[in-house]
Amino acid sequence: MAMELQTKARRAIRVLVIDDSALVRSLLTRILGEDRDIEVVGAAADAFVARDKIKALRPDVLTLDVQMPRMDGLQFLRNLMRLRPMPVVMCSSLTAHGAEVTLAALELGAVDFITKPRIDLEHELSAYAGELIEKVKAAAGARVRALVDEADPLAGPSHAHADGQAPRPRPGPARSSTSQTSDQIIAIGASTGGTEAIRQVLSRLPADCPGVVIAQHIPRAFSQQFAARMDACSALSVQEARDGDLIQPGRAYIAPGDRHLTIERDGAHYRCRLQDGAPINRHRPSIDLLFGSVARQLGAKGIGVILTGMGADGARGLQQMRSSGAFTLAQDEASSVVWGMPGAAVALGAVERVVPIEEMAGALLLPRPVPTLRGSAVT
Repeated sequence: MAMELQTKARRAIRVLVIDDSALVRSLLTRILGEDRDIEVVGAAADAFVARDKIKALRPDVLTLDVQMPRMDGLQFLRNLMRLRPMPVVMCSSLTAHGAEVTLAALELGAVDFITKPRIDLEHELSAYAGELIEKVKAAAGARVRALVDEADPLAGPSHAHADGQAPRPRPGPARSSTSQTSDQIIAIGASTGGTEAIRQVLSRLPADCPGVVIAQHIPRAFSQQFAARMDACSALSVQEARDGDLIQPGRAYIAPGDRHLTIERDGAHYRCRLQDGAPINRHRPSIDLLFGSVARQLGAKGIGVILTGMGADGARGLQQMRSSGAFTLAQDEASSVVWGMPGAAVALGAVERVVPIEEMAGALLLPRPVPTLRGSAVT
């Protein structure tokens, strides 16, 4: 009876839907409204209407269209995160431009994104509805910070800054010969909030660090653009992984959005292997699969890093890495957008050190601390 009263007393997540398409607004409102834990408090066709409704309705979460009239979603998000930060789930098209803008939105502070619904494919709407509801609920509990850096997240090495000056060149990455290979490999896994967390790690790693392999939960249409953005901000040479790539120092390899990434020993070298198997933990690429291969192939020479994300993918794989002698780290709760995956790994005893994201790059390259007892973590 007490549990029933507690459930009734729990306030529903208040959502404002922002999209210039009346059809999409109606569809998202209907999908979200069917969940008893969500209340759609309003809808808006553009940023100016949305601004007024945010003040009047005080929503907990926004779903935000990338492309809107009068003010595009990116500019609206920039203003919002500077003046009134709150959880935002972007609604994006599966195009190169949509990927670029969405990744920029994540850098500005959006919690997550979902692709535009295919209204002509009714049989896919059930799966889409589940994903949308899950992401809105995760966003409601996410940690959101005010935007303090007003640099344009779309500006890369080929763009000029707002003042017309060319951006400063980034440090040149290590260009390894084909005979060089990493005798250590850093494996990184991330999900919700991970694109920004990975940027913070890669941008702080030196050009001569061990090879890095990365599994980020991201759609196929976005992973190549994501790799290009990471390459632009890092001293490492960052690329989307290809089957058979030699893993070299000073290079990072990001799993394509619809393929599993594992590593394989080839004599004295290690190579990337891509697979088209079924999703694991509902994800392809699977972090568990990547970490498990690193555990088997490298043992104590592996370094495992699990970053912000919803769910538990990667926790068991990191446990395998620690059991094989690898050094394992997790992002701390305070700096994570969602402490699902790191928290699950800590609960399993898979983590030796828990550190803030801004200290992660330095922590994973420091001499290894004395291992703690299984089931605990050094913070």
